[in-house]
Amino acid sequence: MHALTERWAHPESEVDVEHAVQRRDMDKGLFEKRTESADVPATKVSFGPFCLLPTQFLLLEGGKAVPLGSRALQILIALIERRGVLVSKQDLTARVWPNLFVDPSNITVHMSALRRALRDGQNGNRFIVNIHGRGYCFVASVDVSGNEN
Repeated sequence: MHALTERWAHPESEVDVEHAVQRRDMDKGLFEKRTESADVPATKVSFGPFCLLPTQFLLLEGGKAVPLGSRALQILIALIERRGVLVSKQDLTARVWPNLFVDPSNITVHMSALRRALRDGQNGNRFIVNIHGRGYCFVASVDVSGNEN
């Protein structure tokens, strides 16, 4: 009985410190995966009238920032990293929402915002193609450089 009252008197002694430290480290890893673009060695990718600065997480058109959400930017970076290659919806979901279950419609919504921002399909611009049921492919030619100026 004494052990039971002792546990209630000091509930903090029940905290699994090792698990809490591991969890904090896991959360840190998730955040880093979402914000880093280590797979893109270039700091500037130009295509059409756009300039992507992946290390700054910024898309420019004519020197002005293009208003685009972070998920759509992550999709764009993932597609440009693998330009010319079909990227499945599952791969994009794993990249943009790591370790999370999200409805497949999320890719569609963010892809729509991305295409709208790029004016994809308008005025002869074609950047992203969809292979129905399989995924997306970045098809525009790009100029990759190592500096931002």
